[in-house]
Amino acid sequence: MNTNDSIRRILALVAAGGLALVPAACGGGGSGADAHSHADGKDHDHDHDHDHDHAPKQAMDDDHGGAVVEMGETKSGEYSVKASRDGDVVAGKDAPIDVWITGGKPIAAVRFWIGTEDGKGSVKAKAELEKDNWHTHVDAPSPMPEGTKLWVEIESDGGEKSTCSFDLKI
Repeated sequence: MNTNDSIRRILALVAAGGLALVPAACGGGGSGADAHSHADGKDHDHDHDHDHDHAPKQAMDDDHGGAVVEMGETKSGEYSVKASRDGDVVAGKDAPIDVWITGGKPIAAVRFWIGTEDGKGSVKAKAELEKDNWHTHVDAPSPMPEGTKLWVEIESDGGEKSTCSFDLKI
């Protein structure tokens, strides 16, 4: 087992341990399947802990609202990155995103956003490590700017950041 695998397993165990503290995980509570309300009156979902028992992506059509769309594979610095989304990406709604990252230094954080590279008008969502992938729900801006993509920022435990993007395949 290499260092990355060890760290991922430890992070997954830590995240799983925090589940008892989270009253509503994916699929429960809120106005949408994965939403919750905030003081600002908006229903949205960021940086939440939850556990999914994901089936192989090719066969999965889970409670996230649609068929899995493979978005491709690319390089980001020293990492290889693959991404998929569940269902359609709709302006003003959240989109469930999964990313698989291999290679490179141990990872401290992974963040996703939908929009332009500069993130203007977008909200960055911190992903959580699941079994072998990073997952979160990303708010799509409304309106979506021309050239909107999924952006993935990987931060190593040394603080170095690398960014890559994926066509949404809308």
